[in-house]
Order: sequence, then structure tokens, then C-alpha cells
Amino acid sequence: MRVLGIDPGTIVTGWAVIDCRRARMTRVGSGVISLGRGDLAERLGRVYAALSELIAQHGPDHLSLERNFVGKSVQSAFRIGEARGVVMAAAAEARVSLSEYPPATIKKAVAGHGRACKADVQDAVVRMFKLDKTPVEDEADALATAACHGLTEPYNARVREALASRPRRRSGRAGRRAVS
Repeated sequence: MRVLGIDPGTIVTGWAVIDCRRARMTRVGSGVISLGRGDLAERLGRVYAALSELIAQHGPDHLSLERNFVGKSVQSAFRIGEARGVVMAAAAEARVSLSEYPPATIKKAVAGHGRACKADVQDAVVRMFKLDKTPVEDEADALATAACHGLTEPYNARVREALASRPRRRSGRAGRRAVS
């Protein structure tokens, strides 16, 4: 399974492509889309174009996206939400399935606890992918987002399979017949 992980932003968007084969994950490529400041619509258009190109180039099976987090600034959360919408649109246009993960879930998956700081996430992805140098924060977050899906999806697939194969039971009294 090939996963494209995205850390959305309107100034910098992190991206990472990884291959997951059983318990092994390999980094295919990663980086950032630097957008700077200026017209928001133009920056969002650049994110869409860059992601469309990444999807065409790497052919991911899945896109893993960091879910919105409202921290100190509601305005910042709105901007991230707009970037997330652009990411979702690019995935939908390319027919790439998408999963979202809260920041705490991503941090727990790669660093062992949900309150890991940025440096902990960077250190974790360096070790996990055996990188020669520490990636910038947004790139590290994208690697962590992709890794989160790579680590959790096999478990989730087994749960879905188990639930699908079990016989359906009726619940409550509505499903019982009255015995005369």
C-alpha cells in the first residue's frame, strides 16, 4: 500500500509518500510546499496543483490527512480547514481514498504518546524511516501522518473483516417473537 501523508497549511504544507508492506514502511519521498504569504486563493490553488502533481507522480493508494485542531487561534484553524478542503478535493478528483487522524492519534502512533512535541515527532520519524537528516517540522508531520495510517490500517482492516464475517444478531425485544 502506498500512502500520501499531508500536513495541511496555507503557508507551508508538508507531504510524504511511503510504501507499507506488512510491518515495514519505507519513505519514497517527502518535502514541503512553500506558499509564503499573499493572496489566499492563489496559495490554495498552488496547494491543489502541487498535490495533483504528487498524486499523478507517485500513484498513492491512500491519502492520510491530519484532522483540524483548534488551538490558540480560531482564525488559524479556519485557514487550516480551507487547506484541508483543497487536499480533500485533490484526493476526490484523483479517486484516492482518504482517512483523517487527529494530531494526538498521529503523535501516539509514531512517538508513543499523544502529547509529543514537534521535536519528538521529528526524532521518531528519523528513527522510523532511518533518515540521514532531520526533516523540517511540516515534512516530519506529513511523514508521521502517513506512518499513522500505515500502522493503524492493518489493524482496522482485520476488525472490519471480523465484523463483516460475524452473524448478525437481533438486539432488544423488537426482534423476539411472542411465544403462545
